Amino acid sequence: MTARSTRRSTATHPRLAAVGAIAVAGALLLTGCGDQTKGKNDDSGSATSGAPLASKLPQSIRSKGKILVGSDIAYAPVEFKDSNGKAVGLDPDLAAALGKQLGVTFTFQNGTFDALLTGLRSGRYDIAMSAMTDNKDRQQGIDPDTGKKVGEGVDFVDYLTAGVSIYTRKGDTQGITGWSDLCGKKIAVERSTVSEDLAKAEAKKCPAGKKLSIEPFDDDQQSQTRLRSGGVDAASSDFPVAAYAAKTSGGGKDFQIVGDQVSAAPYGIAVSKEATQLRDALKAAMDAIIKNGEYQKILVKWGAQDGAVKESVINGGK
Repeated sequence: MTARSTRRSTATHPRLAAVGAIAVAGALLLTGCGDQTKGKNDDSGSATSGAPLASKLPQSIRSKGKILVGSDIAYAPVEFKDSNGKAVGLDPDLAAALGKQLGVTFTFQNGTFDALLTGLRSGRYDIAMSAMTDNKDRQQGIDPDTGKKVGEGVDFVDYLTAGVSIYTRKGDTQGITGWSDLCGKKIAVERSTVSEDLAKAEAKKCPAGKKLSIEPFDDDQQSQTRLRSGGVDAASSDFPVAAYAAKTSGGGKDFQIVGDQVSAAPYGIAVSKEATQLRDALKAAMDAIIKNGEYQKILVKWGAQDGAVKESVINGGK
C-alpha cells in the first residue's frame, strides 16, 4: 500500500481496492474490533508454548512474551487510533494474527514516521510496522536525498503491495490529473515518505516560474487538514490511505483521488540486520496466516485485498 509510502519506481499500478471495499472497511470499523494486538500468553507473560511457531522466536522475545512495535499510528486504515485510543487497522490486525502463530503480544508504540528506523536501531522497538515501503535505501541505510549512508540498514519482511496516490479537494482538482500537473501548485506530504520523494523528483522537472511547493508534515492527518483548509492544492499518500480519506472524510465530501497510483512497491516489517531469527520467525508466521486464510480476511476487511501477496518475501523491495 507512505508512500509511507515510503512508507518507490514510477510505473503505474491499478488501484488496490474499489471504493465499495473501503466502504465495507468503514462499516466494520464502526462495529468495533476487540483487542487487535494480543497473542496467546501464559500467566507469566512468556510466549505460549502451544503456539505453532513459538519455538522459532529468539528466547529473549519468548521470555518477555511481547514484541514492541514502532508505528506512526495516524495512517487510517493501515494503523490509527479508535475513539478509545486503541491502535486499530490493517497492521494491528495482521500483528494480532501473527501473535497467535508466535504466542506473543504485539505492543504498538506511537512515534513519528521519520524516527521509526532510528528507534529500531537504538533498541527502542523490536520491529517497525507502519505501512513502510521496503526499498534498497532503507535496506542499506542510505539517505535518498544525498545518497550518503546515514546508519545501519534494516531487513524487511514484505507482506503487501501498494502504490502512491494524489488527492485534491472534491470538485476542486485545479486541473491535476497526475504528477506532471503539479508544477506551479502546492502539495502536502508526510515527511520522509515516498510521496515526499516523488514530489521532490517532480519539482526538479518544473520550469522556471512554475515552482512546485512541497509542504511536509509529521503525519498524514496534518496533510489532510492542510488540504481541507485550502492551504495546498493537493496531498499525496499511499493509495489505501488516500482512498479511505476520500471515502470517509466529511462523509465522503472532502476529497477525491486524481490519476492512477504510481510506484507500486512492497510494504515490509522492518527488523534490525542482527535480528535474523526474529526476522525469519515473522516471515514464517506471515506465510502461515497467508496459507490459513486469515491474512486474506484481514485485507478484505480493510479494503486492501488487491495488494495481497502469495507469500512473504525478505528484502523484496528495489
